[in-house]
Amino acid sequence: MTADADEAWFFDKDAGHLVRPYAITNGRTGPVRDGFALITLVVTADPRTDTSRLTPEPAAIIDLCRERPLAVAEIAATLDLPVSVVKVLLDDLAEARLILTRAPVQLAEAPDISLIQAVIEGGGRGGYRGPPPPPTPPPPPRDPK
Repeated sequence: MTADADEAWFFDKDAGHLVRPYAITNGRTGPVRDGFALITLVVTADPRTDTSRLTPEPAAIIDLCRERPLAVAEIAATLDLPVSVVKVLLDDLAEARLILTRAPVQLAEAPDISLIQAVIEGGGRGGYRGPPPPPTPPPPPRDPK
């Protein structure tokens, strides 16, 4: 049986997935760890990972993330699975150390609006005026006549 034939039993072109999400996740409704945002990047830990013993969905995730990191949302969209299901599968793959993840970088707190206003207003009232002028050359020596 080929890989395409193996996948044919759970996917119908018109109906979509024939296996219920709770069957894909073994009845779990959420991941154990809480580190999978929609923009969390996922990459296969070892590109040579053998997926022959994995169920179709985790194997597909490993295959998708071999070449480059993908966001959780991209994985869900590509596999046409709910994000919650993908998060559970990613949790299993992370626990098995088959994937690496990178959480999104937290944005710094925005500066106070009064600071921004002071910077804007300071530019016209003695603020930065460009580089200083070059130093004045010393006067020429006097002629002793």
